Amino acid sequence: MSENAPIRVAQMMTDMNYGGVEMVVMNYYRHIDRTKIQFDFFALEGSEVPQREEIEQLGGRVYIVPNYTHLVQYETAIIRQFRENGYRIVHSHMNTLGVFSLWGARRAGVPNRIVHNHSVAGKGETRKNIIKYLLRPFTKVCPTQLCACSQTAGRWLYGDSKFRVFNNAIELDRFVFDAQKRAAVRQELGLDGKLVVGHIGRFCYAKNQSFLMEIFAEIRKLRPDAVLLLVGKGELQADVFAKAEALGVKDAICFIEEDGDPSRLYQAMDVFLLPSRYEGLPVVGVEAQACALPVLFSDKVSQEAGLLDSTRFLRLAEPPQVWARAAVEAAEQNTRRSTVQEMTDKGFNIAVEAKKLEIFYESLLQ
Repeated sequence: MSENAPIRVAQMMTDMNYGGVEMVVMNYYRHIDRTKIQFDFFALEGSEVPQREEIEQLGGRVYIVPNYTHLVQYETAIIRQFRENGYRIVHSHMNTLGVFSLWGARRAGVPNRIVHNHSVAGKGETRKNIIKYLLRPFTKVCPTQLCACSQTAGRWLYGDSKFRVFNNAIELDRFVFDAQKRAAVRQELGLDGKLVVGHIGRFCYAKNQSFLMEIFAEIRKLRPDAVLLLVGKGELQADVFAKAEALGVKDAICFIEEDGDPSRLYQAMDVFLLPSRYEGLPVVGVEAQACALPVLFSDKVSQEAGLLDSTRFLRLAEPPQVWARAAVEAAEQNTRRSTVQEMTDKGFNIAVEAKKLEIFYESLLQ
């Protein structure tokens, strides 16, 4: 490796699709000094990797490896790449599953092994939780550095051990409220004159879109002009739409399976709902606040996600009528504005935070 070549960091992912963790790591990659630091991504077989073209344009590489459920094949593949590429830093974003990637990194002789937790555990996902709790005691065996997306996520995985927080920072300027953009997007989507309730997220148990449908049905009773701007895809999509149809609100949903630039969609919304069953620190919640939207989180979302005074946390145990009243009230009383300075002060400006990650990586090799 040339003396002036950038440090290549192996970023260990599970699936690489359109999830929040992928968004976070890509935000850091776009804004880090790539003449000093480069990212190579390791994703599991079956990943769509929609970011592949951009990664390669930025100077990174993508490696598709066997699923960790085929542990021998997984370890063999990653150890071979670690050795061939001579990585000195492996950064795992696999939460408790980082046990497997960092075990391979240790066996390959990688000196700096980072585990980075982005999640916690929630009730109801028995199989997932069994795996999380079985692996949790081993998560500090192989890493040399402990990181997390929030204090909550860090304490869940590492207990009283010291860890470093890297916020799920974003490109704030892209999300600044713009009245002209709002008007254009609302016209494009046929939302003029509507109360637009927003939600962006993968259709899965954690995101709790089934309850979201119940809330939206109650919102429609208060505001018959309400439309749900719903963005995402996932394994529970059919179930969620069946629930919407049963509640009589399916025709009031403006559905977009995926969008390359969700920043424009926040402009069209009037309130953003995230009634999750559990979260680390949701990127979509950060983005919505950056666009000066009133946000309603469930009490299962880390309080650290509340970055603006307009953000509220409601108990999941509250009936949908309570959520509906809070959503309509928040939408009707909110005034949109620039939040760049507030969000920067809270540590969510990616231009600032990416520099911190760069300094962190460089410090490991000194």
